[in-house]
Amino acid sequence: MWLAAAAAGAQQRPADRFPAAAMSFLGTEMPAMEAAIAARDRDYFEEAMSRMLDFSSSWGFKSQDNPELSRFPMCTEAVSDFLVVGMCRIMTTADACEPGLASRFNVNLQKCRDLAAR
Repeated sequence: MWLAAAAAGAQQRPADRFPAAAMSFLGTEMPAMEAAIAARDRDYFEEAMSRMLDFSSSWGFKSQDNPELSRFPMCTEAVSDFLVVGMCRIMTTADACEPGLASRFNVNLQKCRDLAAR
């Protein structure tokens, strides 16, 4: 029942508002993540993962319930990748820490920011 409600909520949101919502989400999370990195606080990442999954579920992009979001891969990828990029700053040798991940994240973040500003 909860999944049906989440899917219905995702479909009711106009996709053109997603870049602004993604930037709002990241605008809240990224300063908190920076503080966690400075404090080497790994607990932040577990809690933030839950918030990121809630955000993505509410828009339907992780479950692909909202196919209109395919127009905004830079935003969905920025939301999906920000925690991995942050974790890689603490655990530099983790398997998920691909050499180009941080630069790809920064490019996607800027593109999403540009879309949100329109």
